[in-house]
Formats: sequence, structure tokens, C-alpha cells
Amino acid sequence: MIKTNEPISGDLQEKLNKLEDYIKSLGSLAVGFSGGVDSTFLLVVAKEVLGDKALAITGSAVFVPEREAAEATDFCKERGIKQVICKVNPLTLEAFKHNHPDRCYHCKKMIFSEIKRVAKENGIEYVAEGSNMDDLGDYRPGLKAVEELKVTSPLREAGLTKDDIRKISKAMGLPTWSKPAYACLASRFVYGEEITEEKLHMIDQAEQFLIENGFIQERVRLHGNLARIEVPAEDITRLAAEDMRNAIFTKFKDIGFMYITLDLQGYKMGSMNAVLKHERQNRWHTQYSFS
Repeated sequence: MIKTNEPISGDLQEKLNKLEDYIKSLGSLAVGFSGGVDSTFLLVVAKEVLGDKALAITGSAVFVPEREAAEATDFCKERGIKQVICKVNPLTLEAFKHNHPDRCYHCKKMIFSEIKRVAKENGIEYVAEGSNMDDLGDYRPGLKAVEELKVTSPLREAGLTKDDIRKISKAMGLPTWSKPAYACLASRFVYGEEITEEKLHMIDQAEQFLIENGFIQERVRLHGNLARIEVPAEDITRLAAEDMRNAIFTKFKDIGFMYITLDLQGYKMGSMNAVLKHERQNRWHTQYSFS
């Protein structure tokens, strides 16, 4: 049984025990490891349960910020966890490059197909990804690829939510317990906008600048040559202050953005999916409206 540095509730302990039992039943496990809250927690539990039969496999791609890749590698080194980095290039996929609504499906299928190949080469039977129960509530075409490839989802098997994972991670002393939610840089593009390496690099630079200026939970959404900045509502006043506004404007212009805007609604996870919901509603009204 995994020991925590701080006590956790009986409900959380039950879910943690269920997770341990499930992972133990697999015998060997490769975790698709990004360095985020979920995959870090899953990897640490797998390492505790399976020892050397646990492997971290990290996909290296143009949509992964350098800081995230470096943090994932440093974590594995510090914990003595074997990590294999596999390179993938989803820009070779038309559905990804042209940012179709099912972009994530094609990307996940490419990445986890490669992760499964690497796992097999290393004598690991099962592959896992880090989605949790909360991921079932949004538009997640990538989960379809996970199911088709028979990749396991241990956190969902144990019934763990994002809040559960953060609480247990904190009790375990994991540095990622309070890490902001992260999604790949491709999620910053409006659907139909062509994804290029240059644009991904622009977004990476812009978000890194915001992070360096204290805006930890942020997104820079791309709409043509316009950058739409999202920060939590409580950070809007600080970002809109004259000195900060001018610094951001100058930096973003240097990066290559023509227009820079601030979203007054504030940061919202999955905001680019709003257009899909709107389109579905329009189709419903068109089909069922009466005059």
C-alpha cells in the first residue's frame, strides 16, 4: 500500500487502493507521460507498485512546449524512473494540419501507436494514459483513439476525478499537485485554422512570456494573425494595467502577432470547443424549427 505524507479521506484511500490493485493486475505498464498532474500521479503509483516494470514514455512533438518536455525529463531523472522519448510529427496528418474537429483523434492515434511500439520493444505488455473522470464531460475525440488501441485508463478505472488526483498528489508530496491544467499547443487554434510549426512556436513564446510575468494559468488562442489572451477573471485587472499591457503588446508584436486582444470572459478550459456546440445547436434548430 502506498504511504502518503499526509492523511487522506477514506473515500480517497479507497480509490487509491483500487488504482494500486488495478495496476498490480497488469504486471507491467508503460505510461504515456507528459509531466502533467494526471500522468505524473499515475506514473508514480505505477513505479511504486511495479518497480522496474513501470516505464515512462514521452512523446516529443512540435506542439509540446520546451518547458513541459524539460520538466518531464527532470522528474524521471530525480525519481529514478526509466523514460523513453519517442518523436512523432502529427503535422504529416492532414486532419491535424488543417485542424479538423477530430484533430485530437488522429494525433492521439499516432502518438499512442508509437508508444505501444516502444513499450513492446521494452518488454512492457500494457500501455496507459492519464485521463480522469472529469475528461468524460467535454468533447474528447482522443479518447476514441485510446479505446481503439486498447490503451488502459487506470485513473478512470479507479473513479478518480481531477480534484481527487490533486488531493492525493499533495498528500504524496508530488510537486505537480498544484500545477495548472495543460493542453497541447494545437488546442489554441480555432478549428479550420492551419497548424504550422511557426505558429506553434509563436504561441509557445507568447505563453512563456505570460508565465514569466506571473500569469500561471493562461492561454493564447490564435485566430489568424490575432492573439486572444485568456487569464482567470481575477488576473484581468493586473494584465490590463498600463505597464503590463504595453509590455505584452510589444512582446507579442515582436513574436509576429498583428493584433492582441484580451478575452473579458476570462480563462475557460476547452473554449475553442464552444463553436462546435454552437454548430450542433444550429443544426438542431434548423432541423426541428417550425414556422
